[in-house]
Amino acid sequence: MLRSILPAWLLCAAGLIPGASALADTTLAQALHPRVLEGERLEQTLTRLAPDASREVLKLAASALSCADPDAERLAVIDYSLPSSEPRLWVFDLQRKALLFEELVSHGRGSGDALASRFSNTPESHQSSLGLFRTMNTYYGRNGYSLRLEGLEPGVNHLAYERAIVMHGADYVSESFIEQTGRLGRSLGCPAVRQEVTYPLIDSLKEEQYLFAYYPDPEWLASSAYLDCDRDQGQQLAMQ
Repeated sequence: MLRSILPAWLLCAAGLIPGASALADTTLAQALHPRVLEGERLEQTLTRLAPDASREVLKLAASALSCADPDAERLAVIDYSLPSSEPRLWVFDLQRKALLFEELVSHGRGSGDALASRFSNTPESHQSSLGLFRTMNTYYGRNGYSLRLEGLEPGVNHLAYERAIVMHGADYVSESFIEQTGRLGRSLGCPAVRQEVTYPLIDSLKEEQYLFAYYPDPEWLASSAYLDCDRDQGQQLAMQ
């Protein structure tokens, strides 16, 4: 929650705090742009909770979530720029300011081998998708306990539901699989996790929470409505 900054700004602007003109400029800018401040504070929280994650990735995730739903309770972040042999999925409890999970996660077989480099929104591509997703309901399918995902970015991931891109557990997501092959097994585009954490991880994210999937794709970074938007636009997109 944002704290009041106007009293400090007023003191600085009035010259009552010596040498505080820079602080006055900063707090004034923050007052005029509360979404930026909120995103910055969320970024700081995420960075503190997950120091092994890329700060730039967490900054983008914070910006996207602040744009779409600043009151969200949970956020998952996937960094597909990392190899599948490394933990690259973080799940945050934003209300308690706690890191719930730091986990391995697979990518689609069409996206690459140990490293993912190709992403799409195309059915039958077996590729993972980037961008911001909202979580839906859970169900039992051919991969066991699973979590449906709704892609929020037109042209980037909006066909996730149609493509059956869901979070589920898989036996090919394990340290033993990495020891044998040097990488995780690959899905048909789904973010699959270790079977041992499937139930608690999915339950932490189900029903109106968010997942942010990152890769340094120049076109997506330049065009994503959630990485450069005003709040009204982002919330309208998220409600569509």
